[in-house]
Amino acid sequence: MDLRYAGKDNFLHKNLYPEDTHTTFLRKQAYEALDSVSQELAKRGLVLVIFDAYRPYSVTIDLWNSIKDERYAANPAKGSGHNRGISVDLTLADAKTHKSLPMPTGFDNFSDSAYQNFTKVDSKRIANRELLKHVMEKYGFIPLFSEWWHYSWPETGDFEVLDLSFQELNSVQLR
Repeated sequence: MDLRYAGKDNFLHKNLYPEDTHTTFLRKQAYEALDSVSQELAKRGLVLVIFDAYRPYSVTIDLWNSIKDERYAANPAKGSGHNRGISVDLTLADAKTHKSLPMPTGFDNFSDSAYQNFTKVDSKRIANRELLKHVMEKYGFIPLFSEWWHYSWPETGDFEVLDLSFQELNSVQLR
């Protein structure tokens, strides 16, 4: 876990989640698929590093008010996959060293160099991005075109937008 919004290492340079947030949430189907991704990557000596998953709706409003660009932030009028517990922001790291693999950009980069199809970076960064994309898609996740780190479980319309704190979610059983 490297929950970027539970600290100041994010584009707003402020905590959007309580500092003591050390866990996050996904709906059961997305979690099980992500667990399969993790198991496959472990065979390659890699681990997943989670930047964000469930996000309270109130935080989506804060993010939107600072960006107001649907390529990079969810419009609160629609809610987001993060609010529904079906989106995850992540990267790959070496299982032994826990050092992140080089990717085309850092997290929360709002430029075309973060796009899934951007090719004007070295081949190693492209290969790492493509490996993440391949394995995530293999287990049913859908990439966001403008952010190499963002994947969503297919939206079925079954998942409501939530504005629960992490503390509240700890005590709730969701489907």
